[in-house]
Amino acid sequence: MAEFKKFRIADAANWDGQTVALEGWVYNTRAAGKKLRFLIARDGSGIMQCVFFQGECEENSFDTFDKLTPESSVRITGVIKKEPRSPGGFEMSARKLECFQVAEEYPISKKEHGVEFLMDHRHLWIRSRKQWAALRVRSELIWLLHQFYHDRGFLRFDAPILSGAACEGTSTLFQTPYFDEKAFLSQSGQLYGEVGAMAFGKVYVYGPTFRAEKSKTRKHLTEFWMVEPEMAYATMNDAMALGEEFVEYLVQGILTRCQSELEILERDLSQLEKIRAPFPRVSYDEALQILKKKGVELPWGEDFGAPHETALGEHFEKPVFVHHMPSQIKAFYFKQSDEVDGPGVRGKNGKYALGCDLIAPDGYGEIIGGGQREEDVETLLARLAEHKLDPKDYYWYLDLRRYGSVPHSGFGLGIERMVAWVTGVGHVRETIPFPRMMNTLKP
Repeated sequence: MAEFKKFRIADAANWDGQTVALEGWVYNTRAAGKKLRFLIARDGSGIMQCVFFQGECEENSFDTFDKLTPESSVRITGVIKKEPRSPGGFEMSARKLECFQVAEEYPISKKEHGVEFLMDHRHLWIRSRKQWAALRVRSELIWLLHQFYHDRGFLRFDAPILSGAACEGTSTLFQTPYFDEKAFLSQSGQLYGEVGAMAFGKVYVYGPTFRAEKSKTRKHLTEFWMVEPEMAYATMNDAMALGEEFVEYLVQGILTRCQSELEILERDLSQLEKIRAPFPRVSYDEALQILKKKGVELPWGEDFGAPHETALGEHFEKPVFVHHMPSQIKAFYFKQSDEVDGPGVRGKNGKYALGCDLIAPDGYGEIIGGGQREEDVETLLARLAEHKLDPKDYYWYLDLRRYGSVPHSGFGLGIERMVAWVTGVGHVRETIPFPRMMNTLKP
């Protein structure tokens, strides 16, 4: 038989009526009597039913078929045909079947498996339909975020992963030897993003970040990815405006580009369709009043926990910005205010930080954290002292306030938590190929 063009299942509509070669893996097989065989194949882009009818395919195809096991690697040659009842609306009328390797007994079966077992077999678990779909959504979301910032004149500005100073506090640092010094895995690229903003005006940092938090919640990983835009000549309100535009862009983009994946994940699309800017904005003090009425009180000055974030999400039924957070729960670099007065600032110090958190509905919690940065060098030195941080470690960061300091702001968005919310999966471990958690370092 002649060689035929390889094709991807996702492109089946372009090959209707043509003979092609599909290279992939066995997803499922079924025999229907002596003359008919059905093989569901996957190739990474989708799944397709391949129909083998005795007399239409090569003589040895049935012998090869009967030896196949789940995840065996195969090449199937045949004619693509429309079939509305088949996955994707097309199927293959098979002519030839070649097997590269008959897979051993596959450890992940249709029966229920515990989380520990699945995590130990993560290298195989990602082949499962829902895991596959969630990771495809992640890939598309990352593509969309780069397009969003590129189209708006932001420069990608890469921050180092190894750092000599803390960004979000010293209690959650991973420390490693660095020749004759100590180094830390980056908690955030933000401080370096501020460097970029002073050179290029608008930048975004994209990369992995690390937090040594001993947390076992469904919303936390020790290694996760963030996108962090920073803008010169920008206020907290500018950060919120960019954040809501960005989140709307991502959600609506995923709805357009990943409908089949969201269907596999059984996501309620109506909930995503209404994610449109502008988003509600309330102060921290106003949020406390809402929580009190809902019977989920929180003492002033404490950060929101899962019950509080869930209650706020239920109240607004869409993402909500909470701004003017207590200074005591925010990092040293936030600009402060002594009262809540919208975008204005009264005084260099105060009980409020000009910080803003975007809380997603459906219990997925904070997906954006950011705000306005302190631009005065003396105030920043005082804040470093309050947090017991050595100014020598931040000499370069302080220089930004000595040479052309301006008001500036930005935020960080965690990729895994964003993907979890958009896809509706129950845990962020399913939104990254190889999650790192307290008890998960392999594979």
